[in-house]
Amino acid sequence: MGDYPTLTKISEGIYQLVVRYPFGMYEMNSFLFQGVNGFTIVDTGSEAKESIDIWEKTLASGITVDKLVLTHAHPDHIGLAKWFQEQKHVPVYISSLGYKEILRKRKNEDTNWMRRFLKTHGGPEIPKNMENPEAAAYEFEPDGLFEKEQTIILGDKTYEPIWTPGHSSDHFCFYNKNQQVMITGDHVLAGLSPIIAIWSENDENPIKDNFDSLERIKAFSTKIALPGHGELIFSLNNRIDEIISGHKHRLQQILISIENDEKTSWQICQELYGSLSPTKFFAPFLATITRLIYLEKSGEVFSELKDDKLYFRSMVN
Repeated sequence: MGDYPTLTKISEGIYQLVVRYPFGMYEMNSFLFQGVNGFTIVDTGSEAKESIDIWEKTLASGITVDKLVLTHAHPDHIGLAKWFQEQKHVPVYISSLGYKEILRKRKNEDTNWMRRFLKTHGGPEIPKNMENPEAAAYEFEPDGLFEKEQTIILGDKTYEPIWTPGHSSDHFCFYNKNQQVMITGDHVLAGLSPIIAIWSENDENPIKDNFDSLERIKAFSTKIALPGHGELIFSLNNRIDEIISGHKHRLQQILISIENDEKTSWQICQELYGSLSPTKFFAPFLATITRLIYLEKSGEVFSELKDDKLYFRSMVN
C-alpha cells in the first residue's frame, strides 16, 4: 500500500500524524485509518500554515483520503475541515451535537457572556487577543452527521461512537471491539489532565459529566488508546484512575482553602496555581470555577453574591 514517510504506523491499517501549529497546545495527533477507498482521517489540527504544510507533504506521498471524521468542535481539532473540503474535496463528518456547537460558535455570543461570567467570579479581563482567535474554524458545513447510537466506518473497520461530555459537551470517542482500539480525542490524554471547564452558559456541571464519561469508557476492553495530544496510552483504565484522582485532589484543595473563609474563584485559583500571567490564567481559572460549581451542586460548598461577585465557602462549618 506504499510508504508514508510523515506517518507513524501504530498497527495494521492505523497511522499517526503529529500536526504542529505555533500556538495553543502546539501539536495535535491526527489518526489515519486505511481502507480500500482511501484513508479516513480523524481530526485535523489548527488552521495554520505550519499545519497545512505538514498535510501537503503527507498527501503528496500518495495518500488518498476517503473522508474526515471529527471528535469534537474545538478549533485545534476542526481547524482544517474547511481546507480539506475546499482544497482536497474531502467530505467531513461530525456528530449532530458537534454541528450544533459549530452553529452556536458562529453566533459569537460566548465572549460577552464569558466576560460577565469571569467578572462575577472575581477574575481579570480577557485579553483582546484571546477573544475567539480561531473563529474561521467554524465556517464550514459538514457533509454528514453521526449520532450516539450509530456506528461509523474508519478505514474499513466499524467503530462505535461513544458520547463522552466533559472536556466539551459534544465530545465523542470511537471504539473498535475487534482490535480493542479506543480513539480518545481530548477525553483522556497521557501526559496531562484535559481541561474541564464551563465554556458557555449551556454547560451545567462538566466535572460530573466528565466523571460519568470516564467511567463509561472504562467498561470497554482496550489494548491501545489514541489520544488527541501526546503519547499513546496502553493502560487506559489506569490512566483514567489517575485523572480522576487528580481531580479529586484539586477538589480537596479547594475545600481546604474555603474551610474557614469565604473566597472568590479567582482568589482560590491564585492559591492553587500561584501567580498567573495575563495569557496563562484562562485555563486554570475556568477549571477552578468548574470545580467549585461541581462542589456546590454536590452540596459541599455554598456561594453568596456580594457586590456583584460570588464568594464560596465550605459547608463543613
